[in-house]
Amino acid sequence: MLEHPTVPALLAGHSLVIGRRRCAQQPLQAVLVWGQKPSGRWGEQLARRRGLPLWRCEDAFVRSLGLGPDSPPLGLLLDDTGIYYDASRPSRLERLIGRDHSDAELERAAALQRLWREQRVSKYNGAPEAPAPAEPFVLVVDQTAGDLSIQLGQASAAQFSAMLAAALAEHPGRTVVVKTHPDVAAGRKRGHFRTADLADPRLVVEAGGGHPTALLERAEAVYVVTSQLGFEALLWGRPVRCFGMPFYAGWGLTEDALPPPQRRRPRQLDDLVHAALVEGATYIDPHRHQPCQVEELIAALGLQRRLRHSLPSPVEAFGFTPWKQRVLRRFLAGQRLRFRFRWQRPGGTTALVAIWGRRATPGLLRAAARRRLPLLHVEDGFLRSVGLGADLIEPISWVLDRSGIYYDATGPSDLERLLAEGHWSATQLERAARLRQLLVARAITKYNLEAPPWSRPPGAQRVVLVVGQVESDASIRLGAPGIRTNLALLQAVRQAEPEAYLVYKPHPDVVAGLCRQGAGESDALHCCDEVLVSASIQQLFAQIDALHVLTSIAGFEALLRGVPVHTWGLPFYAGWGLSHDRLRCGRRNRNLPLDALVHAALIDYPRYVSRHSGLFIEPEQAIEELLAWRAGPRPPLSLRQRIFRHWGRLRRR
Repeated sequence: MLEHPTVPALLAGHSLVIGRRRCAQQPLQAVLVWGQKPSGRWGEQLARRRGLPLWRCEDAFVRSLGLGPDSPPLGLLLDDTGIYYDASRPSRLERLIGRDHSDAELERAAALQRLWREQRVSKYNGAPEAPAPAEPFVLVVDQTAGDLSIQLGQASAAQFSAMLAAALAEHPGRTVVVKTHPDVAAGRKRGHFRTADLADPRLVVEAGGGHPTALLERAEAVYVVTSQLGFEALLWGRPVRCFGMPFYAGWGLTEDALPPPQRRRPRQLDDLVHAALVEGATYIDPHRHQPCQVEELIAALGLQRRLRHSLPSPVEAFGFTPWKQRVLRRFLAGQRLRFRFRWQRPGGTTALVAIWGRRATPGLLRAAARRRLPLLHVEDGFLRSVGLGADLIEPISWVLDRSGIYYDATGPSDLERLLAEGHWSATQLERAARLRQLLVARAITKYNLEAPPWSRPPGAQRVVLVVGQVESDASIRLGAPGIRTNLALLQAVRQAEPEAYLVYKPHPDVVAGLCRQGAGESDALHCCDEVLVSASIQQLFAQIDALHVLTSIAGFEALLRGVPVHTWGLPFYAGWGLSHDRLRCGRRNRNLPLDALVHAALIDYPRYVSRHSGLFIEPEQAIEELLAWRAGPRPPLSLRQRIFRHWGRLRRR
């Protein structure tokens, strides 16, 4: 139990007394042991000696991302009667399955089954899915030798041979897949089948420790002794035959080789699901280790699965600085990742080449094209951090683009293709609307910088804001085929809006001295009425009548707040009927609702990683973390950050 640091959080509301000496001396309400393991015998004796209730705990049926101490349990079963895998006596879970559930509880259980399948989760969730055969098949599930659930489930090693023989005999002409336990695949334990047992030509052994979802989804039938995969097979709607007496057998939901205990009477699958996943266990979220509902944990683990296994592997990353290498490891979690220098070439086993933005060398591009290796372009997301990336403030979001990159209008990107071809349901658009409203209400922008307030000039009829950019930025080089300097933009806006009160806001990196001013930008005041070197872009949105940009992300942020936006380049949000555009892109010929743009740009396209857990999160969770980050104290710049800032100033002079 002490190997699992999450156990105290999973027992929220209880105070743990740990150690034999302290337990013997202090007043206790109950004694807690882990399952039926021999390590709990002293606790059993203590409970009898002091007349205390004995509680047993075990991993919940949805446990964690991976195996081992690096993935401690996020769900825990507590039983004050017995333990769920001991069929010889009652257990709390058995009692919960047998009770009558309300309509609301049964509806929740049915929704949980759908969620389980949609998120494609299992007890452990770190491995890629084991491939399912193309032809029809049945699934036979092995377990680790000596597993207590076998003996206490009224079975023995002999049942595994009988199970395999039955699967072969009852499905003539069908492929039979034998799935080994992940611990056996990892070499930590052994299973029940020897090589000689698996000689039949119809047998296919899945010994890679793969995730069982695809197998459970497609199997015509599932054969188990006492494995949890029998329960999961029921969630997938598969027929299950049991050769032992696991907790889900004996309720009329499985075909059982053994007679069930008289305590068990026919129940609905929803009764079993509600008892096993809702009532019988406690859960914590994987980021803050705070109590949560099972639905929240399933969704969080499903998100990890989708993103960790969405790209081919291994990945080689070229030209990433040591600081970005550390960040990339988080955003490519689940991938085998190797870092190379910019001038090197991909290795022989590479499946994907990662580069920062458009910074690949011509030689690398030629080598990747020659070998037909896909490129992965990495960049900051649109909700990034509290502070500037140029100050080495780590991001909460990055985008990974396999077609191009969102700011490069010379060719399509994943985001552009999504906007051009995507379709969003009413539910998805409602989610995007809530996200947009949350961003506006909580004043969230890309960098979330603090600045002194600014007031609209009294009597000004029309106030127009022009946002400057770093002129060396790739978004101008690749997304502004006409005007390319801040001064030229100001001059054009002055000509287009001669009567307006014109405000110019330089880019924060330029104001901070991290990037060089554009050509003639120091003369900006000759073309506008005011230059704001320190002002919050969020605060300005509420006081202006229009915004003019080249390709700045500020245009997207203004659209979210209902500010009319005029684009003079081709940013990703231009060309969809939402902004006033001076230029056109032939690939963008579709009008979209604002919330379709929001869903594509803030939900579908980026990845978000928690600052606390290092795991993937949803954009709504990222906003919560940004708000807490912004409200907290500002740590001083580290020595490395100060050196980088000073070096950047010198380099850009």
